[in-house]
Amino acid sequence: MAIELDGYRVATTMRTPGNDFELAVGFCHNEGLLDGHKVLEVKYCADGSAAATAFNIVTVSTGGKAPEPRPRLATTTSSCGFCGTDEIDELAAKLAPVTGDAVDWSVLAEAPSTLRPTQDLFDATGAVHAAGVVDAEGGVVLAREDVGRHNAVDKLAGRMLLDGQLPATGKAVVVSGRASFELVHKAWAAGFRALVAVSAPTALAVVTAERAGLQLGGFARDGALEIYVDS
Repeated sequence: MAIELDGYRVATTMRTPGNDFELAVGFCHNEGLLDGHKVLEVKYCADGSAAATAFNIVTVSTGGKAPEPRPRLATTTSSCGFCGTDEIDELAAKLAPVTGDAVDWSVLAEAPSTLRPTQDLFDATGAVHAAGVVDAEGGVVLAREDVGRHNAVDKLAGRMLLDGQLPATGKAVVVSGRASFELVHKAWAAGFRALVAVSAPTALAVVTAERAGLQLGGFARDGALEIYVDS
């Protein structure tokens, strides 16, 4: 799917169709492309193409108020959008440390089990990831699935932004699979207080979480987890 912001193509991502508007808005927010400006409209853009192609182009509009974006030159894959690029320090430097009360580790340890009943597409295919928003009491208040973990997190952020619920102060995001740098960055950009994954974090993810002041847990299974950053 191609994502456009105010007429500029900013990314092409391999995604599972569904919640496309959320994905486009969340991507633009988490990448800092909106620069704090309000999203005025989100729509599919046919651009003179066949109908099938039209639903693979989503355009986000701020009425031209967002700064001219610097597009990604490469396709965002289902595994990771931009791990290892030279932009890591630049992106991290734009974000202030997260705020709000810490989320109880016992809540985070149970989060993957609480998320699991929401994974209908995984049950049908066994081939997609999931991400969920967890409140301080441990409830999963929003969940999304996608072939890419980063897409699932963008979908969460996009929905919350459109609903006026960002920053996600005092909430956690739980993800299936490992915790990469990019997932930490997206959680940080959306204002989540914590990130918990069912597998391990990368070394760069740990360093980034420390810089963000973001709680980071991994290997969250059967009500237990490993604490990597206790901020």
